[in-house]
Amino acid sequence: MAEHLKDREKLKLLQRVRRLRGQMEAVERLVNDGSDCGGQLMLLAAVRGAINALMGEILETHIRFHATDGITDKIAPELAEDLIDLVRAYLK
Repeated sequence: MAEHLKDREKLKLLQRVRRLRGQMEAVERLVNDGSDCGGQLMLLAAVRGAINALMGEILETHIRFHATDGITDKIAPELAEDLIDLVRAYLK
């Protein structure tokens, strides 16, 4: 998939991954330090949201490339948009 990502889109995804890495390192520190469960759970909820957002971005790119731009038998753009909306709703 990476070969058809524009440089800007790729950078945006990599920035999300780096933020996730930082959040997971923070989770590790909290667990290691024996911090309160409330803080750990709040951070894990943020991580889950960030992962879902990243998954949504990658799925959207995949749908747009493979269902509308990258093949000869394209589906209608509005069907691709409906599919993207459905996936995003599912990931929330």
